[in-house]
Amino acid sequence: MLFNSLEFIFLYLPATLLGFFLLGRWRRDAAAAWLALASLIFYAWWSPVYVWLLLASIVCNYFLGLRIAHATSHKRTWLIVAMTANLLALCYFKYANFFVDNVETLLGFDWQMANVVLPLGISFFTFTQIAFLADTYQGKAKEYNPIHYVLFVTYFPHLIAGPVLHHKQMMPQFGLPETYRISSASLAIGLTIFAIGLFKKVVLADGIAVYVAPVFSAAEQGKILTIAEAWGGALCYTFQLYFDFSGYSDMAIGLSRLFNIKLPLNFNSPYKAANIIDFWRRWHMTLSHFLRDYLYIALGGNRHGVVRRYINLALTMLLGGLWHGAGWTFVIWGGLHGIYLAINHLWRGLWQKFRGDVAPGWTWRVFGVALTFVAVVVGWVFFRSANFSVGMSMVKSMFGGNGIMLPTALSGALGGSWQTIFGISYGDVGTLLKRPMEIFWIIGSMAFVWLLPNTQEIMRDFEPAVDDSSSSNKLPQWYSILTWKPRQYWALATAITLAWGILGISRVSEFLYFQF
Repeated sequence: MLFNSLEFIFLYLPATLLGFFLLGRWRRDAAAAWLALASLIFYAWWSPVYVWLLLASIVCNYFLGLRIAHATSHKRTWLIVAMTANLLALCYFKYANFFVDNVETLLGFDWQMANVVLPLGISFFTFTQIAFLADTYQGKAKEYNPIHYVLFVTYFPHLIAGPVLHHKQMMPQFGLPETYRISSASLAIGLTIFAIGLFKKVVLADGIAVYVAPVFSAAEQGKILTIAEAWGGALCYTFQLYFDFSGYSDMAIGLSRLFNIKLPLNFNSPYKAANIIDFWRRWHMTLSHFLRDYLYIALGGNRHGVVRRYINLALTMLLGGLWHGAGWTFVIWGGLHGIYLAINHLWRGLWQKFRGDVAPGWTWRVFGVALTFVAVVVGWVFFRSANFSVGMSMVKSMFGGNGIMLPTALSGALGGSWQTIFGISYGDVGTLLKRPMEIFWIIGSMAFVWLLPNTQEIMRDFEPAVDDSSSSNKLPQWYSILTWKPRQYWALATAITLAWGILGISRVSEFLYFQF
């Protein structure tokens, strides 16, 4: 079931809310059980058969967690066993096809292996439970109510595409009496955040998506793209992915707030980042924290010298790329970001050595934002491409590797021998400049991303999420105009935004992160 579907908005969500709060007036455990059951139904809407995999994972991890918590000896051994079991299950479902395909290609084998279907959300519910096991081992998880544990894992706002949850963040909230009482404030805040997220997904992400597939498909078919075509497709995908994941993250936080539960922030205007380190503090934040805490630090972090630190960064990002998908393009994307991070840390070290604590000025910041954005766009090209050759073809065209073609109308105005030096020619520049709406979408997306406040900045006075570090950021003065308040004009704005999003639901449009 999709958040951006009519059956979810008009049937599933009202029924789930009504049952939760009615049962909450009687018994809190009954309300929690109802929400857990509703979450399993939400998951089963995709494929009922894989509910058994989800339940088996929950049961095994719950009892392994109890074993770790109460072990008087061999606690670390039990933790290793539990984590290994989770990772083996994840690797089988996510990487078996990838492994077999590559072995067949390298060695010429012909294994008649049935195609393994990737269960929806397996990465997220597996990582959530690995975090639970680690927290249990460290003594951070102390509540083991089985109903609450099932709800912790299956809770539908996060189940399919995150955020990755920690037991200590969520379970105390389900233990509060006020969680089970209807709150007009939570309903208003949650509905506003959900409406903004729905608008981002249905209107913005799906609106710009129509310009993406034709460009990448043309590159896949071997067409040599012009620089305008390549940049047009790459930028449109960059903003499609941004609005798609930002929209999902908002909708998850908004839906959870309807139940008086705060989810951790998972998206914080990453394209405003002035460097790649800051980008990863803003993009898929809970996954970044997970990789840092359970992989990078476990590998040694920065505790064993500069060279080892860069190796650990590279390994972490390579595995992070592979987590996003079983394909070499994802590995390349992760490797690129590993290189970006290494360069960023090296530059930061040089800056501190020669400039000390002098903060970069606004010109450096603008340059940093632009450079970081271009680096991210290049990474997204490989992330979206069907294979390495397609990605390289796109990047080559983007940076003039196939020459720079200008419209024929400019040939008379731009004479000079310098054109030969830079490989400039005249002719049909491709589809971008012929489709003014595509240019409008790109420019409009840039304005939306860089000039407007994000959702948590709009809702900053009402603590929209757990551990919202952005609430302390210094914001431009005029952002106060768009700060949400419980007023009639905001109710009207929310109603219009929600209606616009609902009216835009014309077809099934999955979130891009459902693929991972």
